[in-house]
This record gives sequence, structure tokens and C-alpha cells, in this order.
Amino acid sequence: MVIQYTYMLFGKYINKYYKKYFLFYLIGVLCLIGVDYLHLYIPQFLGQIVGMFDTDNSVNMDQLTSIILALIGVAVGVCIGRVVWRLSLFNASKRVEADIRKEMFLKSERLSQRYYHENKVGTIMSWCTTDVEEIQEFLGWGSVMLVDAVFQSVFVIYKMIKLDWVLSIIAFIPMLLIIVWGGLVEKFMDKKWTKRQKLFDDLYDYSQESFTGIRVIKAFVKETQQIHEFAKIAKKNKDIKLDFTRTSVLFDVIIEIIITLILSLILGLGGWFVYCCVTNNPVLIFGHTINLNAAKLITFIGYFDLLVWPLMALGQIVTMRGRAKASYKRIAHFLDEQEEIKNPENAVVLENVKGKITFNNYNFSYPDSTISSLKNVSFTIEPGETVGIIGKIGSGKTTLVNSLLRLYNVSDNSILIDDVDIMKCDIKSLRDCIAYVPQDNFLFSDKIRNNIAFSNRQIEFKKIKNAAKFADVDDNIAGFKDGYDTLSGERGVSLSGGQKQRISIARAYLKDAPIMIMDDSVSAVDVKTEETILKNIKENRRGKTTIVIASRVSTVSHLNKILVLNEGQVEAFDTPQNLLKISPTYQNMVRLQTLEAELERGDF
Repeated sequence: MVIQYTYMLFGKYINKYYKKYFLFYLIGVLCLIGVDYLHLYIPQFLGQIVGMFDTDNSVNMDQLTSIILALIGVAVGVCIGRVVWRLSLFNASKRVEADIRKEMFLKSERLSQRYYHENKVGTIMSWCTTDVEEIQEFLGWGSVMLVDAVFQSVFVIYKMIKLDWVLSIIAFIPMLLIIVWGGLVEKFMDKKWTKRQKLFDDLYDYSQESFTGIRVIKAFVKETQQIHEFAKIAKKNKDIKLDFTRTSVLFDVIIEIIITLILSLILGLGGWFVYCCVTNNPVLIFGHTINLNAAKLITFIGYFDLLVWPLMALGQIVTMRGRAKASYKRIAHFLDEQEEIKNPENAVVLENVKGKITFNNYNFSYPDSTISSLKNVSFTIEPGETVGIIGKIGSGKTTLVNSLLRLYNVSDNSILIDDVDIMKCDIKSLRDCIAYVPQDNFLFSDKIRNNIAFSNRQIEFKKIKNAAKFADVDDNIAGFKDGYDTLSGERGVSLSGGQKQRISIARAYLKDAPIMIMDDSVSAVDVKTEETILKNIKENRRGKTTIVIASRVSTVSHLNKILVLNEGQVEAFDTPQNLLKISPTYQNMVRLQTLEAELERGDF
């Protein structure tokens, strides 16, 4: 049992599953032990059959028939037992795999933006796939090997000693080499596997980036270059995998050589002992007379044959545990990652939100950056106002609205919604009260109707269609062959930029949140469509707060107020009419866009 404890896999993220699926493991282990015990009858019956023919008397057919029927009974019992333990142990290991992967997915949702700035998606995908699969393999096949290595070994060794303890000792002494060899190899295999998995992470990262940027690669005709880079990374993976496999195979071969030598020793010495017994000249060793006939030798060899698998399993479990241990360390490191964005104690649940937004001397810098993205930002948006935000590229517009969603921690009392500090709010209720149209217009690879109804998949189709009309995209969708059942493709690849933007707007509108943020969400549509969307915002979101970030002054020129950002600071926050008097940035943007419009009309 000490060996069994030593070679199990323990850790705070795995221990709970032994308890959760205890019944599965209990049934599986008991059936496996039962099968191991039934195996002991096979050498015994074979020895009896040989003993029947090793006499001058005629064979007792009734006795032979009984033995054969008993063998058939053992075979049936072994078959049933194997089915049950496979269903139990493998079912448990698969459930653990699913639970760990789910736990990792939920953890990934709770981690902050900073974590994803520092870690690549491909690496995390590798942890959630190959590393979790290694845990599953160890908890499945590893459990089988562990039980066999312990119980079948104990059963068989007991039977062998009972049959002839001297021959057993002669056979057992070389077996100690396997245990010693296994202990020496485990740490070495652990390091090899960790290195192999790290290179596999690099392969995942490169593949993920290449698939994501496939259109850029094709546009610049860099397919060959990417293939060559991929080949270099793949070669490193192949080399470390071959190195690991060579070591693993060498370990198994050495064990097989030891086992073969032991079997040769048993056959050689056993045959000599039988010969001495037949010639009435029995061997005396350690004061013990070895009285070994052919039937006992066959039985002894049969027992040793049963011992071969546990010995091989003991060798394989060393390699398997080394892989699982290395994979578990990577998974545990991920699950141990500190969650920066979490609910405070006694979090305030936002209810009946009016939509008032207040910034008080708000400052923000991205993690590991010495540059302040926002500096001393102060302003208040009253409930129901439609406010525009403009500024040069890099002035902090997106950073400002992202702060409302609390994607990063902010200083206390620097951002308030309905006069409640967002750092004291329940995160779910905070994000529930905000509908967000991101700048990159991310769409899922799903039907258009499901993308629009992302906030509520059970909502009736009529409301989905109304949301599409709000975003002036209903006619476009109706023109598709499958209409609202059209698949958007990964990240909306089958749609144009303007269609993706408008579907994103429809998705946010359908949420019907008291606060709606549109981050440069009409930049890819024509002026007429933009006017339609802004008109619909004015009519359909009356009494609700709406923030519109725009690159064109014309987009926000008819809104209640406009916030002008300049190098992360508030230059002005007022009505469009007053901004023409007090904001140099706004004046300059209006002048430049007026000139641009005149050029397009050919006035020059």
C-alpha cells in the first residue's frame, strides 16, 4: 500500500475528485481486485491438468471436465469484472477530465485582461487539452496499473512463496532492480515531459496566431514563410518528443530484459529441480528440500507470467506519473493565478439603474506601463443622456469606456454608477446594466439570430428582428439565402465590416440595458445608414443613457453632449455648440472634416 500511495497523484485541485467519484473508484477497484484474484486459478488449473497427464494412470475424465468447466467459469467472471471496472474507472477519469476542464474554463473567464496580455491563448489551449488529457490517462489507465501492480503482485507472490519459497526468492531478487530503476527514472522523465510540453505550447501559439491572421498572411503572400517558421517549431517538437520516447522505450526495454532474464532463470533452475526430483535426487538449499515436479513448475511459471504484467505496469506507471505530475503542475499554476477582478465583501447589487455615470479624478495606466492612458478625468453623465466621445487616436476613448465594465481594478470612488462606487458593486450586476458594442465587432461562429440574441437565447424572434431593424441590418440579413439562420463564420468572416458592426449594435440593443456603449461602431457604414442608426437611438433609447465613441464629428454632432479627450485628459465636456467656442481639438476636427466633405463634392 506504501507503493500505491507513493505513485498516486495528489494536489488540492485533484484530491476533491477522489472524494466526488469515490463510488466509481470503489466499484472499479473492487472488481479489478476480484479479476486479479480470479486470475490465480488459471495457473492452478493448468498445473492440475499437467499433473493428471504426468502419471501412469489413465486420465480421470470427470475430473478433467470439472477443471475445464471451472476454467470457463473463471473466464466468464474475468470478462464481467473487466467490463465493470472499465466502465467504472474510465467513466470516473473522463468525468474528472471534464470537471477540470470546466474549472479551467471558468477560471479563464474570471482572470483579468492583464493575464491575457502576458500569456498567449495557444498556451492556455495546450493546458486545457493535452495537459488535462494526461491527468485523465493517469486517473484511468494509471489507476488500473497501480491496482494491478499492488494487489496482483501481492496475490501472485503469496502463491509463489507458498508453492516454493526458495525458487521464489531466487526470482524476486532481480525484481528489486525494477523498483530501484523506476525511482531513478521518474524525476528524469518529469523534466523531459515539462520541456516537451513547453515546446508544444509554442506550437499551439504559432498555429493559433497563424489561423487568426490567415487573411493577412494571404494578402502579403507569406504562406511559404509561415510554413518554414512552422516547420522549425514542429521540428523542435519532434526532436524533444523523439528524445522523450527513446528514454521511455529504453526504460521499458530494460524492464523487459530484467523480466526475461528472471523467466530464463526460472526455466533453467526449475527444469533442473524437476530433473533432480524425477531422478530421486532432490536439491537441498538453505536446509530446504526442493521437491518440484512438472505440474508445480508449470503452475509456478503461470504465476510468474501473471506477475509480468504488474511488473511492466510498475514501469509504465513511472513514466505516466511523471507526465501527469508535470501536467498537473502547469494546470495548478494556472488555477492558482490570482484573480484581480472579484467581488468585494458585501458587494452592492445594482438594481433599477437610472444610468448616471460619474468620473472623479480618474487616472489609469495599463499593467507594466509607465505611461498614463487617462489623467485626472472628471465628468458626469446624467441619466438618459446621449453622449459622444471624440479625440485623436490613442487619446484614451476605448480605455475610458472599458473602465466602466471594470475589466481592470480602479481606485476607490473614481468611477460611480448611480452614485455607487463600481469597486463596491457586484460585478455581474454591474456588467448586466451595460450593453457594449466593442470596437472589434466580435461575432461568434453561429447563426446570425443567435449572435443577436446572445444576451438571451430564449427571446422571441420578433424582438430579434426589431433589434436588426434598429441597427438597419434587417434588409441585409433578409437578402441572405438562409436569412437569420445564416452562419456568420468564425469572428464573422462571412460578413462585411459594416454588417458585422450593425449586428453587434443589434446584439447590444436587444439587451435593453440602462447604459449602452458604442465604441466607434458606425465607422464602417455609409452616412445614410449612420443617420438611421443615430435616429433610432434617439427614438428607441429615450430615457436611457447612451455613449457613442466616434471618429467622425458628424456622428456625434447632434447628441446631447460631447466629451473631448486629448492625450488622456478631458479637454472639454459640453454641448456641440459650446464646443465650437471652447475646444481647440473639436474645432480642428470640425474644420478638417468640413474640408474633406468639400473635397469630395469637388468644391475646390
